[in-house]
Amino acid sequence: MIDTHTHLYDEAFRADGETSADAVRRAIGAGVKRMILPGCTPADLPEMYRLREEFPENIFLAAGLHPTELPEPAAVDTQLAGIENELRSNRGLYVAVGEIGMDLYWDKSRLEEQKRVFEAQCRLAAELDLPVIIHCREALDETLAVLASLPQLPRGVFHSFSGTPEDVARIRSSGDFYFGINGIVTFKKSTLPATLPHIPSDRLMLETDSPYLAPVPRRGRRNESAYLPYTAACVAEALSLTPEAIDRLTTENASRLFNI
Repeated sequence: MIDTHTHLYDEAFRADGETSADAVRRAIGAGVKRMILPGCTPADLPEMYRLREEFPENIFLAAGLHPTELPEPAAVDTQLAGIENELRSNRGLYVAVGEIGMDLYWDKSRLEEQKRVFEAQCRLAAELDLPVIIHCREALDETLAVLASLPQLPRGVFHSFSGTPEDVARIRSSGDFYFGINGIVTFKKSTLPATLPHIPSDRLMLETDSPYLAPVPRRGRRNESAYLPYTAACVAEALSLTPEAIDRLTTENASRLFNI
């Protein structure tokens, strides 16, 4: 099983005597053999590196500038250049550009800057032939508009997808995109189980987005990659498949997109 989106390097995993490595070991013990760590800022990279060095068969890296982590306007281009230099200088180390995208839930005041940063990173991903990991929160129209404006469209995944069948159709018609499903699908009021049949089976992937969005029955706790089987079981039930079948097809999909 592959967790295609987990922030195990986060400081939430380095408290009370625990380390991020402990969370990685628990995940491996739970059958989650590979984990992709998306970076949100250049400051994330050192701890991500350390985990990759300790678990080279299990940990894979992505780097990007997240829309809600943009620094002060004067520093945006510096950080963006740093991410670009990191990706160009270590072509074999990274499996994707991300986490990137657009977020209008928290702040709409930097819309144009979010667009510019997202576009620049998509262009870089296409040039480097890397997939993108897209964060899209209350910004689907704007995200698809940026993608439509690109001269060369990268492939990628809409992470933490929780949209409607209509959203699936719009995203599918816009390019070669996958859908990352996490603990949201297990929530009592989630409409995602009804949307899952509208996602082609070869475009479905699993993720945790840990330490956020812990699935039922762990909801309310710090999430971690070891909880991915709960999400897999819920997805399997919604699609009338076995958990083993979901493990198999989502692993194949993630392996294909990220070349791991």
